[in-house]
Amino acid sequence: MIRDICKDVIFLAQRAEPATPDDLPVAADLLDTLAHHREGCVGMAANMIGVNKRIIVFDQEGSYMVMFNPEIVKHSGPYDAEEGCLSLAGTRPAKRWQSIKVRWQNERFQVRLKTFTGWTAQIIQHEIDHCEGVLI
Repeated sequence: MIRDICKDVIFLAQRAEPATPDDLPVAADLLDTLAHHREGCVGMAANMIGVNKRIIVFDQEGSYMVMFNPEIVKHSGPYDAEEGCLSLAGTRPAKRWQSIKVRWQNERFQVRLKTFTGWTAQIIQHEIDHCEGVLI
């Protein structure tokens, strides 16, 4: 189901609660909402649709990926970026890493670990910031 985009900065500034298997429908709604906004959006976190859970979805080279409870466990190659967000007007500067190693759970809540680089890494970092209550 396509959900409305949350623009409440007080809600968005909260740290997200851990996701559980009961939150699978939230991931489905996130995917539907991201697909609906695909022209101007490459990733979303659950708080962007008003759900305070650690779930992100993003475009990974043409296909969508879901992460439950993602965390960056290693990073390298700092750089400055300029980013926009559906939940916030305009663009803002952000500090990012060229390479990140992420630990997360998949849809069966199995732990996964993978290194991401470049644009995909930047998208993931933006969405994990949402989970941490960090607004760009």
